[in-house]
Amino acid sequence: NMSKIELDKTDRKILAILQADGRLSNQDVADQVSLSPSPCLRRIKRLEETGVIRQYVALLDPAKIGLGLLAYVNVRLEKHSEVAAANAAGARRPSSSPHTDFAQSVEHWPEVVACYAMTGEMDYLLRVHVEDMDHFSRFMMKTLLSHPAVADVKSSFALQRIKDTTALPIV
Repeated sequence: NMSKIELDKTDRKILAILQADGRLSNQDVADQVSLSPSPCLRRIKRLEETGVIRQYVALLDPAKIGLGLLAYVNVRLEKHSEVAAANAAGARRPSSSPHTDFAQSVEHWPEVVACYAMTGEMDYLLRVHVEDMDHFSRFMMKTLLSHPAVADVKSSFALQRIKDTTALPIV
């Protein structure tokens, strides 16, 4: 649901606190927003139920678990008519669009931690975490470039992390 949820000043403060530390107890959050625990918990539950709070997670340091290379990969897919013609030549009828097929495939690629459909020349932007250049090369050759809908890719590698946050600006 893309509808905007109305948030008051207290809701926004709760969200900012939980973005900084999602493990805080309800009592700690309530104290920081000057509420008693029950109304604070009701607000948090409403934020969860309306989907404002999507989930709670542990954020890992990629380098410390052996994923030392971060790549951003722009992907352009074949046009639907080109894929359909290729499928027809192979006597196979296309079951769905190249975009649907690609999006479903990406869900199963663990190296891809984020995928966005984009405007502009390229169709998708992937954020890819891998061990090293050899791992990236295997992912590109055996997975991404072997996908039948992929027409072109352009990769960029992160040299240094300047800012990396999951916290959204609470305005």
